[in-house]
Amino acid sequence: MAYTRRNILTIGTGALVFASVSGLPVFASVVDDAIAKFTGGADVAEGGIELTAPEIAENGNTVPIQVSAPGASAITLLAIGNPEPAVATFNFGPLAGSRSGSTRIRLAKTQDVVAIAKMEDGSFRKVAATVKVTIGGCGG
Repeated sequence: MAYTRRNILTIGTGALVFASVSGLPVFASVVDDAIAKFTGGADVAEGGIELTAPEIAENGNTVPIQVSAPGASAITLLAIGNPEPAVATFNFGPLAGSRSGSTRIRLAKTQDVVAIAKMEDGSFRKVAATVKVTIGGCGG
């Protein structure tokens, strides 16, 4: 089948419309669902939690992350730009000496890493840090 210029433009426009309509809202929904699952739909305040992440990660395969929140009963980490944003959840009992955790995560591209802490009084706190990835960790 020979394609005309009109056929190519029609196919390209259709693909562009499909990508713009289906790509971002679905991805945003996954992040929103992960946050809602952890918070139960409660309001999340800014601050009160410390997130240590490198400003530039030379390799997205192993990015060191540290998080701490005095008075937290749980802390979850989300990598907003990853296909599966939920990275880790740290749970703390009442006798925990410190309310902190550290891990290495894989980042697909330059993106925000978000930490949300559930405080002992039932409130939620949030902080975010942007990590610039120079070599992708999830396939590129």
